[in-house]
Amino acid sequence: MPTRPAHSLSEALFSADSVRAMDRYLIDRQGVDGFELMQSAARSAFRQLIKRWPAPGVVLVFCGAGNNGGDGYLVAANAQRHGLSVECIAVAPVASLQGDALKALNKARSDGVVIAELSELAEGDIERKLGAADLVVDALLGTGVTGAPRAPFADIIRQINATALPVLAVDLPSGLNATTGAADGEVIQAELTVTFIGAKVGLYTGVGAGVCGTVVFDALDAGHDVTQSGEQPIARLQEWQGCQRWLSPRLLNAHKGQFGHVLVVAGDRGFGGAGIMAAEAASRAGAGLVSLATRPEHVTAALARCPWLMVHGLIHGSELPALLAKADVVVCGPGMGQLAWGQQMLQQVLASGKPRVLDADALNLMAGRVPVTANEHILTPHPGEAARLLGCDVREVESDRLAAARRIQSIWGGVVLLKGAGTVVVGDRGLSSVIAGGNPGMATGGMGDVLSGIIGALLGQVADPERVTVMSAALHLAAADHAAKEFGYMGLTPADVIDALPRVLSKTERVYSGHDREEL
Repeated sequence: MPTRPAHSLSEALFSADSVRAMDRYLIDRQGVDGFELMQSAARSAFRQLIKRWPAPGVVLVFCGAGNNGGDGYLVAANAQRHGLSVECIAVAPVASLQGDALKALNKARSDGVVIAELSELAEGDIERKLGAADLVVDALLGTGVTGAPRAPFADIIRQINATALPVLAVDLPSGLNATTGAADGEVIQAELTVTFIGAKVGLYTGVGAGVCGTVVFDALDAGHDVTQSGEQPIARLQEWQGCQRWLSPRLLNAHKGQFGHVLVVAGDRGFGGAGIMAAEAASRAGAGLVSLATRPEHVTAALARCPWLMVHGLIHGSELPALLAKADVVVCGPGMGQLAWGQQMLQQVLASGKPRVLDADALNLMAGRVPVTANEHILTPHPGEAARLLGCDVREVESDRLAAARRIQSIWGGVVLLKGAGTVVVGDRGLSSVIAGGNPGMATGGMGDVLSGIIGALLGQVADPERVTVMSAALHLAAADHAAKEFGYMGLTPADVIDALPRVLSKTERVYSGHDREEL
């Protein structure tokens, strides 16, 4: 199974510009020697290399210009001093190097590293060197490079990826935008990324979530110093382990009325399963009561699957207000369709003023309306739905997922959860969240319906909608990872994730009796 990012809880995430400013602050204002900082980064990367691959075999390091290339030369120097078989390929001409990068080149040469300039290699030499290598270190392009890699870098990246060799990326995979997580052209597929000074948001969302492999962040002992630089994070990395404490413990005398009544409005003809999955997920995530308003023909299937649900078959939107009056939270949209039935249901939900989770067809219907800002809702679009809400195409959404989610929030209000690799949550507090976790098995229909049910359940238990959205997304991903450990990710189903929810929650359950009990 693919590895997941390694990180500290609630990690502050910065833009690439901010991290470069923090780096300059350390050098210009704190008196840190730039070359020593580069050596610290290289030592950190090399330690992670040996930790991941204790006997790496032949190590081939590709170096560009600037500080990223300098890091690569020093990683090679560390490998040489430790007796490894290592060679550098200087993709950027060594004559173009200056400053600390030039010092790094000279250091590697003085330590005995073999450095081959790309311009001096014969046709086919790169393929032969890659064929003889066991591990690649990517130090081609750093955070200062934007846009699609140009020749010869694009060709080198393509050749490295074609080998399927394990790759350690220094600071970020070459070709990745460290701020947005997008890639305009070729991008390195890394197995391990070691990043420095400040964790970069683009490593955890969009393309970055798929190409970075395991992400290890090292502040290089500069954590306190860089906080004085004035640079502010643009997001925070969250995972289930860090936000599960937001759920209050349950007393032994707890009753169902304390944990919310969730009403799921979903399932037009042909899409009955979406509403059933959302309702079942709400139950598994701890809702006290769950009702399902769906088409009459889906009632039998819903009760057969989940007899504990209160299932109502509705023909017309005029039947919904009576159910809305009894609910604390509404989940609206999964499989609801965009025809008259779905339109009527959405109209009643919006008019109710109840806290609500809007997903799937509810969002598609809203995209055709004049935007009205509201604070009572949580919107959960995937990139296609986000594009419809914004009146743009999916490529524009994926080019900067965080910015897209912020635009939706500014137009529609409430809390926005943009689904996809590196889930993004944006509210009105300024600092957004990127949710860690998940696996490729989630790329199947119905996973979003499960998420909407989880959010509905937790919204009935926790009063803070933004915190609920972050926590729900983290729980959803943790349950999917739990299920994937048991079944693998090929063929993972929404039912597997639903079944995993109580198991994940049970690991952190706290039940208070109000007094201590002695063993007899």
